Amino acid sequence: MGVAIAPADPAPTPERTGPGRAHWLRVAREVADDLATDAVAREQAGKDPLAEVAALREAGLLTLLAPVEFGGGGADWATACAVIREIAAADGAIGQLLGCHYFLSWSTRFFSPPGLAARVHLRSAAEQWCWGGGLARQGAPALLTGKPGRQVLDGRQSYATGVLVADRLAVRAVRAGTDEPVAVLVDPAGPGVRVDGDTGGFGQRLAAGGSVEFDAVPVTGDDVLGPLPADEESLSPAAALASPAGRLVSVGLLLGMTEGVLAEVREYSRTGHTPWPPASQVPTPADPQVLGVYGELTVLTRSAAALADQALDAVREGLSAGDDLGFEQCAEISVLVAVAEAAASRAAHESTARALDVLGPRAASARLGLDRFWRNARTHTLHEPAAHRFREVGDYFLNGAHPAFSLPV
Repeated sequence: MGVAIAPADPAPTPERTGPGRAHWLRVAREVADDLATDAVAREQAGKDPLAEVAALREAGLLTLLAPVEFGGGGADWATACAVIREIAAADGAIGQLLGCHYFLSWSTRFFSPPGLAARVHLRSAAEQWCWGGGLARQGAPALLTGKPGRQVLDGRQSYATGVLVADRLAVRAVRAGTDEPVAVLVDPAGPGVRVDGDTGGFGQRLAAGGSVEFDAVPVTGDDVLGPLPADEESLSPAAALASPAGRLVSVGLLLGMTEGVLAEVREYSRTGHTPWPPASQVPTPADPQVLGVYGELTVLTRSAAALADQALDAVREGLSAGDDLGFEQCAEISVLVAVAEAAASRAAHESTARALDVLGPRAASARLGLDRFWRNARTHTLHEPAAHRFREVGDYFLNGAHPAFSLPV
């Protein structure tokens, strides 16, 4: 269908001076194992995830993407996406929190001048900031107004991930008079900023989401990270990669939650553990219907994972190409990521719902907390509907239309 297919051999990666991918995956699994031990209790309590962020910080995961020379981990985007997937398998909300942090902190490479990006990376790594907020179009943006000798930010962002625990917020605003969209860095503890945990969602409760209001918030020159694209035509192909690269966060989240629920339900199926009396009818691992469900969900999940790997390789090649990337190649990368996200969304919907069927009535036990996987996945896909990705893929296949530039919510 004209979609870019990953080569048989992975694209070469530049030499690194920081820890490699294997190190970071090992660290992520250790953190994920710790999160999994009390995931049900933490999700049901719904407290702000301060301890969870502290654990990510202590493990070095918050500075994973920062350059080594600035005190960071020096990892690449593919490694960050793999870490998101590992964490999301144990706790989808913390996976979302970390994915948002990675994208916002890393997006300065697309929108900021090199000198400013270096200064921001240096301070973020030194102080181990946790980033929150969001740069996607959501209702009326905040207004950045120039005053004599200063700038101020006014307005409201109705939803942003991580605002209840973030050290810095990256938010979308427009300049007064020109309506030029820009990314602005805000200290949530600064004057004129009011954060409200008013989302009340039934899922992703530990993603620390909420609204934030700005009332004459002082903004310095370095707080304006750079212009955001007003339309696709204003972007070079290299800058437009911010869209498919950002969408890989969603792919990792969905795959992680899918793999997490299947692993947890499989463990119960194998052990026969149940909070119900022995006389209750419980499907057994030898039940043909159980085997069929597991088979179908395994095929869905592995298919989505294979597409995700292709999308990651394609984005990595695009990032390596830099200014040599062409418009058509960028479009093919965007479509391949849309395919991967749609497949991961379908796998998450099917797995988080149907995996419960193989456990029977015991799956409804609040003590097991298996419903959190469905609620987390469904909440995420309400913000990032798969229908949008299907339309993009269909329009490209039928009409050759390039997907629209869109940043993750």
